[in-house]
Amino acid sequence: MEGGAYGAGKAGGAFDPQTLVRQPHTILRVVSWVFSIVVFGSIVNEGYLNNPSEEEEYCIYNRNPNACNYGVTVGVLAFLTCLLYLALDVYFPQISSVKDRKKAVLSDIGVSAFWAFLWFVGFCFLANQWQVSKPKDNPLNEGTDAARAAIAFSFFSIFTWSLTAALAMRRFKDLTFQEEYSTLFPASAQP
Repeated sequence: MEGGAYGAGKAGGAFDPQTLVRQPHTILRVVSWVFSIVVFGSIVNEGYLNNPSEEEEYCIYNRNPNACNYGVTVGVLAFLTCLLYLALDVYFPQISSVKDRKKAVLSDIGVSAFWAFLWFVGFCFLANQWQVSKPKDNPLNEGTDAARAAIAFSFFSIFTWSLTAALAMRRFKDLTFQEEYSTLFPASAQP
């Protein structure tokens, strides 16, 4: 791929799906997207239990509805964020302004780091609530695999979002140099 501003080729180039799919940040974003589906899907499908003696369903994580709500909310919002940034990855080569590309990369850094933090909090919260859950609340062990899967994929999401932020930082640092070089030597920057 020819050098361009902030990790993209020349602005206005044709969309190349093979190049998009091969980029590490796109792969990590798709993996994060799948992990978020696993987390909120596990909790929505099997994260709530009902007792014949009680009217209301309760959360499998220590009967704490906040644990289930946090897992579902973070999972759904991470799912939507991944879709938004996948769309930005598709649109990114079409952005002609270096300043707009810089803003997109900076937002990628901030949003990815923020989501890594939210997944860390979610992992700690779900793991803690799972640890203090009482066996009498779930005598048949219903939904335990789904609860453990949500905890595990919350943990994995910390790393995928952190790596996405690190890749965006590297992309920002490498390509800020290109911007400075083209400012200092405008004649040599244009082929």
